[in-house]
Amino acid sequence: MSVSAESIASAVKAAKTRGLPPVDKWNPPFCGDLDMRIARDGTWFYLGTPIGRAPLVRLFSTVLKREGDKFFLVTPVEKVGITVDDAPFLAVDFEVEGTGPAQKLTFQTSVGDTVAADADHPIRVETRDGEPAPYVEVRAGLEALIDRKSFFRLVDHGVTEEIDGEDVFGVWSAGTFFEIAKATDLA
Repeated sequence: MSVSAESIASAVKAAKTRGLPPVDKWNPPFCGDLDMRIARDGTWFYLGTPIGRAPLVRLFSTVLKREGDKFFLVTPVEKVGITVDDAPFLAVDFEVEGTGPAQKLTFQTSVGDTVAADADHPIRVETRDGEPAPYVEVRAGLEALIDRKSFFRLVDHGVTEEIDGEDVFGVWSAGTFFEIAKATDLA
């Protein structure tokens, strides 16, 4: 059996139901790695060429599964490994409702997912080479890198709160406070 992007797409279309496929319930045999890569900027590549069809990228994104540090496309009958440079998704915008602890931040990804940051979908910020790398969990351990323009907007909604006796800068969403940085690091 030869596994390709086309065979994965056909299997997903055949198994498609309403909403996201139940990839957490699918445990097919591993069929090897596929020459598919998701770049840090959210571009999906197949055989070294960008996938230009947005509906096809969306289809693949719905069957993405993370196991530890590895990423797979899964169908009911096959599982193939793919390469993810950073996060599998890119958060390209967000909407804000309310203020303070009642504020709700709802992110949109480049593949059409929408997710409200909350205790089950946390925002986290790493520092790499002195630069922030912000993420929001989209589903089942799959994160979206928050793009630069959205991160700057996010910072505009930030507040300083005292957490365990220390001033912390962050944002509220759905009753949860997400730390962006220690207030002392912002000087």
